[in-house]
Amino acid sequence: MFHKNIKLILAGLLVVAGVWQFTESNIGNGIFLILLTAIPIFLYFKNEFILLAFLKLRKQDFEGAKKWLSYIKNPEAALVRKQQGYFNYLHGIMLSQTNINQAEKHFKKAIELGLSMDMDLAVAKLNLAGVAMSRRRKLEATNLLNEAKKLDKQGMLKEQITMMKEQMKKI
Repeated sequence: MFHKNIKLILAGLLVVAGVWQFTESNIGNGIFLILLTAIPIFLYFKNEFILLAFLKLRKQDFEGAKKWLSYIKNPEAALVRKQQGYFNYLHGIMLSQTNINQAEKHFKKAIELGLSMDMDLAVAKLNLAGVAMSRRRKLEATNLLNEAKKLDKQGMLKEQITMMKEQMKKI
């Protein structure tokens, strides 16, 4: 696991090496090194372990996703702000199966740090609404459900939102 700034330094060194190759009249090598710069820059913005954890979650392999996330020892140093949000989002999803209190903490931190996609933000708010509803905080749950409904532009969470609203009527 590289520190996020090491990835930028590596990209800078690749650019310098590419320019040096251009000055030595090795145009092919220079182009290759400039193109190779895209890899550390991509990994700066999209952490490799978070991407692998998402792939494991896609297959419902929570243990595998937890294993990949455990490789990130210091998220504040290794990840940019949005990646820290997704780091907490993934931990919240995994903990929502077992420990709702910790999951709530991770979802709140993920929302605070920011998530890139509205759908992810809607899922986080929907889970927080479920936690608030289980603790009999009806007003907070209603607000979170309304926010989740606004963020769910494709209607993928429509069924879960209506089901939670029906359950809230019983409280």
